[in-house]
Amino acid sequence: MYIMKKIIYIITIMKVYFNNSCKICKAEIDLYKKEEISEINWVDITNNKQAKIETKKNFKELLRRLHVEKNGEIFSGAKAFLLVWKNIPKYKFLYKIFSLPIIFQIFSVGYEIIAFFLYLKNKKQIKTN
Repeated sequence: MYIMKKIIYIITIMKVYFNNSCKICKAEIDLYKKEEISEINWVDITNNKQAKIETKKNFKELLRRLHVEKNGEIFSGAKAFLLVWKNIPKYKFLYKIFSLPIIFQIFSVGYEIIAFFLYLKNKKQIKTN
């Protein structure tokens, strides 16, 4: 019975890889962390070689977008945000809105534009890693 519980627990944990050294990113993630969802493991990518190994992404890719690992699969960008929102009851309404097909397409483009400018702002971190 203990082994079964442990296996289920491991499968349901979701890892969110985020840039804690980006002030805007940190502020948003801190809002989500306040909800204290035990099924979400928050992983700061700053100077984190293990994050590169776990996601099979280089530091530039990690810095460029939010990433989520769920059940062994890596999701990036807008899809990653949908997973975060889906798993936090307070923000589930965002999932319901932004997962609608046309709205998701607009959200994806908007996310990529904002993420690109945040990347430009924070890319100096790459040189140190």
